[in-house]
Amino acid sequence: MFEKPTLHTVLSPKLLDIYDVKNSVVVIIDVFRATSTIATALYNGAARIIPVAEVKTCIEIGKRVDGITAGERDGKVIEGLEHGNSPAEYPRSFIEGKTLVLTTTNGTKLLHMALNNGADEIITGSFPNISAVCDHLIKSKKNVILGCSAWKDRVNIEDALFAGAVINQIQSAFTIHCDSSLMASELYTAQQNKMFEFIRKTTHWHRLAAYGLEKDLEYCVSPDLANILPIYRNGDLIVG
Repeated sequence: MFEKPTLHTVLSPKLLDIYDVKNSVVVIIDVFRATSTIATALYNGAARIIPVAEVKTCIEIGKRVDGITAGERDGKVIEGLEHGNSPAEYPRSFIEGKTLVLTTTNGTKLLHMALNNGADEIITGSFPNISAVCDHLIKSKKNVILGCSAWKDRVNIEDALFAGAVINQIQSAFTIHCDSSLMASELYTAQQNKMFEFIRKTTHWHRLAAYGLEKDLEYCVSPDLANILPIYRNGDLIVG
């Protein structure tokens, strides 16, 4: 009898170390806004995205590869970098064929944690590329870790919502005995028909809306607007 692979949801990077990622596909989730921006830039023709944890590294690599340097801390573009973490900043007319070097508050940090913990494969997930993520996870037939980037290690709702949306689409292909997955799934089921209304209650909405980013945040919970699979290979995120 075929044994289904397992699926677990990690609600904060602080919890990653208690999960075995070595034989798993780790999905990096940072809905507001890193993984939404990654999917959008690659969908619009970016040659590759180099995710880095530190600002200094971002600047150094950007010079070396003649890339576009981008990043934010607490919703603001970092001094010394060229661009921010808004999906709207990366239309095809700007990003096609170029290398983007990206550092963010939460998402790129979790990616490097998963890498250092020996993840078998790393992809990034967001509502704009949810179908590509779900299709890949089903086809891979590997254990899955849905890794929520959270906000400075504090659990956030939007990443849990995305984890729940994925679970609702693929749960029949996996063995899921995981209370955080159940919480995420039930949350998404309850809110899926009123997402724009519900995300306005989140702390991250209030934090980022103060910078005039409401349209960004609505885009980030809209499904399949940039439906490609960003996969991490040899230091780069590329279209899988």
